[in-house]
This record gives sequence, C-alpha cells and structure tokens, in this order.
Amino acid sequence: MMKQGQEFDVIVCGSLHLDIMVHSPHLPRLDETAVGTAWGMVCGGKGGNQAVMSARMGARTAMISRVGDDAFGLQLTSNLASNGVDISEISMDETRGSGMSVAILQPDGNYGAVIVSGANQGLRAEGSRRSLKNLASAKVLVLQNEIPGGVNAAIAAAAFGRAHVILNAAPARAMEANLYDHIDTLVVNRVEAEMVSGRPVSDMDSAVAALPALGSGRRNVIVTLGGEGLVLQARGGEPIRIKAHPVTVVSSHGAGDCFIGALACRLALGQTLVEAARFASHAAATYVSLKEADRNQFTAGSVAP
Repeated sequence: MMKQGQEFDVIVCGSLHLDIMVHSPHLPRLDETAVGTAWGMVCGGKGGNQAVMSARMGARTAMISRVGDDAFGLQLTSNLASNGVDISEISMDETRGSGMSVAILQPDGNYGAVIVSGANQGLRAEGSRRSLKNLASAKVLVLQNEIPGGVNAAIAAAAFGRAHVILNAAPARAMEANLYDHIDTLVVNRVEAEMVSGRPVSDMDSAVAALPALGSGRRNVIVTLGGEGLVLQARGGEPIRIKAHPVTVVSSHGAGDCFIGALACRLALGQTLVEAARFASHAAATYVSLKEADRNQFTAGSVAP
C-alpha cells in the first residue's frame, strides 16, 4: 500500500457501499414478492467502484471516504486495499453503519437498485479537504453525487487548477452553483443529462443538442449512451460522437463506474480527453460482456485492442 505524502495519479472522493446482488426473472411490481434465483455480495458504491477500476487500469489511486465500525466497513476497505487502492484517508463513523445497496438483476442484464448511504453521509467538507492535503497531490480528482454536496464543492475548489477535476453527476440532483465553477469534465448518462440540462436526451442527436445546456462552453462534457456510445465536447471544441464497441451484454451493472475509472486513469497517464474516452468506452463495453467471476480479474490487459 502507498503511504501518505506520495503523489497519486488519481484520487477518488466518494461513496462506499456493500452491494447485495439479487438475481430475479423481473423487477417486482407493487405489492409483488418476486422469486429470485441467486444472490451474492459485491463491494461497491460509485466511489469505490471507480477507485478500484482506476487502480486496475494502472493508475496510482487513493480513496477519500467513510465507513461504519462494522463488518461491511471492514470488507469494503479490505477490498480496496487488495486492489491496490490507498485507504489511509478512509475514516470510520461510530454512529452510522456502512453504506449498502440492494440491486435486482434481470436475465437481460438490466437492473434496479436501492441504496442506503449510511456513513457516506458523515463525510464533511473540512475533513475531506484535510484528507486531500494529506495525500499530497494527484493528477486527477474524481467526484460523484453519493456523498454530501458540500463535500464535493469544497474538495473540488481545493483541487481545481492543480488536478483535473471530474464530476460524475450520478445520481442526478440539485448541486451547489459554485461546484460547476471548479469542474474540468462533467460526465453524465442520458437520464442525468436530461435532469441537469432540462432537455430531452435519448440518442446522439439529442445529446449533442443538450451539450450547451450542460455547460460545454465552460467545461468538457461527456454524455454516455450505453450501447449507442457517447458524445463528447471538449471545452471550446466541436461535438464528437464515439460509437460503442459491439458486445453481448451479460450485465450492465457497473458499466458507468468502469468508464469513469478508466477515463480518470488514462487522463492521468497523459492521454487527451478523446483518447481517454475512446479507451474508457471500450473498457466499459468489455466489462459488461463479462460474467461476475471474470470481472474480478478485469484489468487494462483485458480490454481487447
């Protein structure tokens, strides 16, 4: 494990959840008790998933987060450490339990989920700024919306200009106005793009039309569109459409976090935004085509050329 004070490629400030995965023929309707076929536990949370993927892609990665003083917290931090993520700035909450979620997976690979944030809501702005300082420096800072908004705003302001700040605005929510002033790259899927921009987003054409409302004149913007691919506009540039690599989907769960982790890694390693987005799109496509057992071995070398 890396020590405090060392330089990192990527620092992720975000959520940690232990995901309970339930396989079911379909999502239950109101008042229905669906009969599942299997279940398991997976270490997750958008922040944790993105940090693990960044490390697996080859970036020196550290995590700023908070867990409860419980078995879930131990499992979450142990998983990060075993994947090469520095955990020295993960704090323990003695009053809240660790974050968790329940995800219901359908045979077609789609899913629905419920999260309980728990200790993630105990992160505070001043403590997170201190953690960022303790970790010395990084080339990229990654944020999401599963922690308090004030934490994102504070740590983005502290890092802006010294690191490339990525905000994955997931799940979509109202955000502090000053947060957007300290973001280099905004990444949203079609649902989040629609909620943030106030415009309908369903395909590449509508995603391109929404780019100005997402602030493409002031920051880089990426709108991911699942199997269709993504649209990207670098600050001051023209919209670029990147088609998805065709694969047979086993499960779409974790695709977005794989994309963010791979994107952050490649930006930290010096690639342009377009190069990094192409690689991240390919990595996410490869990831959704893998069975759960194979996902545990997924690295940069797993991404087909």
